[in-house]
Parts: sequence; structure tokens; C-alpha cells
Amino acid sequence: MYNESYQRNYEYTIWRRINMFENLIEKLKKNPTTLVFTEGPDPRILEAASRLKKEGILEPLLVGNPEEVQSAAAKGGFDITDIRIVDPANYRRMDELVEKMVELRKGKMSPDECRAALLKGNYFGTMLVKLGVADCLLGGATYSTADTVRPALQLVKTKPGNKSVSSCFILVRERADGSEEKYVMGDCAINIEPSAEEMAECAIECAHTAEIFGIDPKVAMLSYSTKGSGKGEKVDKVVEALKLAQAAAPELAIDGELQFDAAFSPVVAQTKCKGSPVAGQANVFIFPEIQSGNIGYKIAQRLGGFAAYGPILQGLNAPINDLSRGCDAEEVYNMAIITAGLK
Repeated sequence: MYNESYQRNYEYTIWRRINMFENLIEKLKKNPTTLVFTEGPDPRILEAASRLKKEGILEPLLVGNPEEVQSAAAKGGFDITDIRIVDPANYRRMDELVEKMVELRKGKMSPDECRAALLKGNYFGTMLVKLGVADCLLGGATYSTADTVRPALQLVKTKPGNKSVSSCFILVRERADGSEEKYVMGDCAINIEPSAEEMAECAIECAHTAEIFGIDPKVAMLSYSTKGSGKGEKVDKVVEALKLAQAAAPELAIDGELQFDAAFSPVVAQTKCKGSPVAGQANVFIFPEIQSGNIGYKIAQRLGGFAAYGPILQGLNAPINDLSRGCDAEEVYNMAIITAGLK
């Protein structure tokens, strides 16, 4: 009975994965993508990498000492026969990496300091992306968020037109008819007290992320006020962010400032802001600061029964994402697909 139940749960997980990511997976299978894992010996990384390689979804590249990686794989029973392992301590292009990092750091780090940093998986993996050896990166199984984001900001940097990095979560829940209810929430993990400019950038990036996942974005700039019902500096910031986002991306459906009920409920929208192109039908929610964003997505996850995928980093020149240190192999697998799909 236990084995049958486990098998049914496993099959359901796989079905959910295919339904959620089917477009991304098909895209990746047609366009080979190399993803670097900065923590090669970690069993969770090895299990996910083995599965991704076996299913032909992407090309994993594992950072670490080959003997340690292979020993950990053997201990866990993971087949990594055809997966490339790169050791920073013996990398033939290390001098090139050091030279490039010194250039990128613009005098802030000496060659010796750069070489020492590049012996660490987070900096080494990021430079592999910078030099085009890999297309994207996933780290954080043992590193902190700061230790994943800092090398990305220093080496890969933000893409043209962006001044900041933000994050979002994809929230997914199955409907009774088998279809999926999907939303995007940001910023829930990076910017503690974003400025109006950072909120605007986050809104535009979240809309683009939504499109990748097949969501036609309708972006709500959230507040405790709806169209002037409340006053204060926090409301003023959201109003300013809306103006900046609309000016930068006039093609997107963005509105605010909106309370969550006005953004989400068609009935409330008719009362509070009739005629809004977003109110009552929003599917991308931009929070005014990290505290409300983090609380909001976790309420949806725990009380609403949504699966939460993220944090997905936005605004960088290449797809680089951060894992939770409490992640399991399934989360690594899913985030690898998301990261590679953002290329």
C-alpha cells in the first residue's frame, strides 16, 4: 500500500511538472542550454543534475573537485557519467578568468584577491557564465542569497536599461477542471525598501517573466490605498512607481495604486475603481516592500494551496538564480528548468 501511494504521488509530481513547464521543456530540448551548478558535490544537486541530463532537458555543468563529486554521486546512486565536472583548482583558463575579473572589478580587487575568490564555486561559476562557457547559473544550496547575488552584480551586472535586480515568485494552483491558476508576485526576496524606480523596474521585469510562463500580464501596483483612498509617503511612492513603469513600458497593462481586493476581485473593482484595465483581473502583483511581499506569497502558499517557484532573479545580463538552503532535489530540478528557460 505504501509503495503504491508513493508511486501515485510521484506520478502526480511529474504530471504537475510537465503541465507547469511543458513549453519551457520543449524549448530547452530544441535549444541546448548549459547550466552551471556552483555546488557540485551536494547530493540534491547531483540528483537533479542526473535527472535533467537523463531527460535531455539541459546540459549540467558541476563545479567541484571531481573525486569529491564522483564519490558523492556514487554514494547517492546518481548517474553522472556524461556530466562535465569543472574544478576551479585545476581549470586551464584560470589566468584568463583572473584577468577578466580584475578588469570587471575596476581596481577594487587585486589579481591575487580575484584568484582567491575564483577558487570559490559562486565566483567561479559566475565567471563561466560571463565568459560564455555556461549559459546560466543556479546556486544557493549551501551559499546564502547574498553570496549568489553579489558575484552576479559584480561580474555579470544588470542588463542595459536596468539599475537594480529584483525577484519574483510564480504561484501555481490546479483548478477543478485541471487547468492551472498562475500568478506572479514581486519583489518578495531582494529589495527590502525599494525606491519608486526599483518598484517600476520590478513591475516591468515581472511582466516579462509572466510572459515566459504563458501569463498575459496585468500588473497591479499594490498599496493600502486604492486610487487616492489613503494618503502618505508610502502611497506616494507607489503612485510614482506606476508613472515610471507606464512611461517605460506603455505597451503593458499596469495600474495602481490598488489594494489587493481591488486588484483581484472583479466585484470590488467595480466599486473601487471601475474602468481600470487591471483592477479585478490582475495576475502580476507588485508589493511596495519586501516585508509585505514575503508575507503575501507565503500566505498564498500555505493558506491558498499554491505551489511557489522562486525566487526568480530579474534584471541581470544572464539567468542566475538562488536556491533556498533548505531545498530538496525536486526544487533544484524545477528551478534549473526555470533558470534555463529564462535564457
